[in-house]
Amino acid sequence: MKHKIKKLLHKVPGRKPESEELLEEAIHNIPRITNETVAEHREEVLSSARKYIYPLQHSVRRIVAISAAIFVALLFGFFVYVLLALYRFDTASTFSYRVTQVIPFPVAKACGQMVSYESYLFELRHYIHYYQTQQKVDFNSDSGRQQLAAFRKVALQSVINDACVKKLASQNHVSVSSAELNAEITLLRSQNRLGSNNAVFEDVLKEFWGWSLDDFKRELKGQMLSQKVVSTLDTGTHKRAQNVLTQINNGGDFATLAQQNSEDVGTKASGGDYGIAITHTNRDLSPQVVDELFKLQAGQVSGIVETPQGLEILKVRERDGDTLRASHIYFAFKPISTYIEPLEKQHKPQKYIAQ
Repeated sequence: MKHKIKKLLHKVPGRKPESEELLEEAIHNIPRITNETVAEHREEVLSSARKYIYPLQHSVRRIVAISAAIFVALLFGFFVYVLLALYRFDTASTFSYRVTQVIPFPVAKACGQMVSYESYLFELRHYIHYYQTQQKVDFNSDSGRQQLAAFRKVALQSVINDACVKKLASQNHVSVSSAELNAEITLLRSQNRLGSNNAVFEDVLKEFWGWSLDDFKRELKGQMLSQKVVSTLDTGTHKRAQNVLTQINNGGDFATLAQQNSEDVGTKASGGDYGIAITHTNRDLSPQVVDELFKLQAGQVSGIVETPQGLEILKVRERDGDTLRASHIYFAFKPISTYIEPLEKQHKPQKYIAQ
């Protein structure tokens, strides 16, 4: 009976087939896409993802916090180790030296200025290198430890003096230019005092002192600055030298004036005669003196020549090709301590390491 009813329904005019009804129903049930429905769908997706995102964010924060704590702990440990190595054990290891090249730890305060630990180690390490490699000193022995302790005091006092020299240089507007430094090196090279070439000289520096060429320039520049400061401040010595030169230029006898005024006790009695045949590569005389002597002819007298130790007036007595004989009148500069001590009285040095 039911089967017959269905067949009749299919034959009822105006009634749509079942497949068409299903299609219309599906189309009718498709959701409408609007701004509201899109927003609702996005919020639904985000809500589903948050349960995964929040735990991940929490983990990232925790990892960052733990990493930061580890870094701070390592940094703290590093500084504690370095401070103990420098100020408790006074180590001169390569590691400690490299650290002080990066971090400006102070070793003392002198003449109102901080003295870097790096400058102290720079001085100390070249002492140690020379005596270990060239003199074969065992610094682990009793005598070696005593010698090293003495070196430490010398190195510390040296850098304290250097700080005071820099203070004096600043006060008196004294400096050493790159041109002056290069001119000094050129002079030394011309007299074969730095080896036959750069490679040889650098090998010697490394072997004897553990220095690079830049280290040598640094040391030389410091010496030149100290000399320049003394020369600027020691006006009395300049006046004495100029007075004697004026007498020579006015006809005074060089030998007699040398006996009366020269401060070189070894040559004073002989009228300033060096007593040796001088060549261009002579190492017994300062490079400035040798350079000036070979600019003069027999019988000529120089002007005032400045050397690291003082002022000189030179006279060439005989010249035979590349060899000559000469005399000089020497005026010694006052020691640098003459000018450093008043500063140290105003600002007593404070040393941060026990010696």
